[in-house]
Amino acid sequence: MLALPSPPSRLSTTTSSIVESGSTFQGRRVSIVRIHPVNAAGGESGEGAGADPQSLAGAPLRDPQWYHRPGTLSLSAPPPLSVYVHLPWCLKKCPYCDFNSHEYTTAGVTPKDLPEARYLDALRADLERALPIVWGRTIHTIFIGGGTPSLFSPDGIARLLSDLRMLLPLAADCEITMEANPGTFEKERFRAFAQAGVNRLSIGVQTFNDAHLRALGRVHDGAQALAAAEEAARSFETFNLDLMYALPGQTLADLDADLDQAFALGAPHLSLYHLTMEPNTVFAKRPPANLPDDDTAYEMLDRVTERTGGAGFERYEVSAYARNGHRCRHNVNYWQFGDYLGLGAGAHGKLSFAHRVMRQVRWREPGMYMDRSLGGQAVSNEDDVARAQLPFEFMLNALRLREGFALTLFAERCGLPLSAIEKGLHEAETRGLIARTGLPGAEWVQPTVRGFDFLNDLQELFL
Repeated sequence: MLALPSPPSRLSTTTSSIVESGSTFQGRRVSIVRIHPVNAAGGESGEGAGADPQSLAGAPLRDPQWYHRPGTLSLSAPPPLSVYVHLPWCLKKCPYCDFNSHEYTTAGVTPKDLPEARYLDALRADLERALPIVWGRTIHTIFIGGGTPSLFSPDGIARLLSDLRMLLPLAADCEITMEANPGTFEKERFRAFAQAGVNRLSIGVQTFNDAHLRALGRVHDGAQALAAAEEAARSFETFNLDLMYALPGQTLADLDADLDQAFALGAPHLSLYHLTMEPNTVFAKRPPANLPDDDTAYEMLDRVTERTGGAGFERYEVSAYARNGHRCRHNVNYWQFGDYLGLGAGAHGKLSFAHRVMRQVRWREPGMYMDRSLGGQAVSNEDDVARAQLPFEFMLNALRLREGFALTLFAERCGLPLSAIEKGLHEAETRGLIARTGLPGAEWVQPTVRGFDFLNDLQELFL
């Protein structure tokens, strides 16, 4: 549960599951709200954050009609559906990463030793088991996250996408994003991933500064990051660069240099995250030295916002900046409380039915996931979202969008009357945190500049 702050707190940008950390900043508490499912482990999107309690029994195997039984919600139509696929292995676990990623590198082991074929078999079995509850629904976006998905071979990614196309109806303009790290970069691989069907790449650069990359425990250097971004620009019509700020020893001049390089590369989308010390990470146990103080970190966020705007980027979400026509549609679906089927070790999913909104979690440990999925039980946890929790979950996501949302979207995605959020909306408007425009039945809700700066406080009004 998020603690209610007093006085107001200003948001620092980061992402992932619903957890919070806080620090003191000029007499005010700065809350870092992390929102599942966007990947804070240096990635634009991902799953498997945190450690969900998992019983050995797993989720019950249910008849598809069970999901359509009567309930307390009333959804007029299902939301857009996306697919998230988690490939959990990486070269090296980063000291700030709290995601479900697993090092495969031991003495003498190479990427060829990954259990790629068996894992792909497990993903297909997982999808086949899930088909009855998503039958007939069009897939608008796919996101392949990790871990480091680019450790998989292009042939493996081609097989994965072939299975998805064979079993699911993909929209003609389906956005298919894959995460990649410069440490796994080869020109031929990037081109082959594009030929396999990936049409958007997200590269975990974090910084182009070699000293800062070493402090972050990254396996690549600045030259590799530059080469990977240049090849992405040649191989893909759109791509994203992940960058982090408030790094050990980083100055405003260093941040400017990273932004200058990203702009020069012509990246049409940037994801910019504040480095945070997440529980159960190496950095949480042994924080790095020379972290920028809160005043400097605050100034860095302002610099990011100012410079990206001046370079033609729109800050359309707390941590996301895009040129016209290059928003990440997959993540927008998350923030608009759309549905997503999660496949793979530790993947989370959200699926809506006429009378309920359900969340699923797959088995977290890769070996366990493969065994259970191939045995017909990939899902470890499955629960309905409580009616009382839905307003907060919706607002936690939708209020991250700078342009706001149509008020009718709440009823469409939650199956609840607007009266469920009217008290919070009234208080937020009174405090100058949102603006409501439009006629009844066509109202629009948008965070004000103050509301976007103090987003924690705004979201917490709907707890």
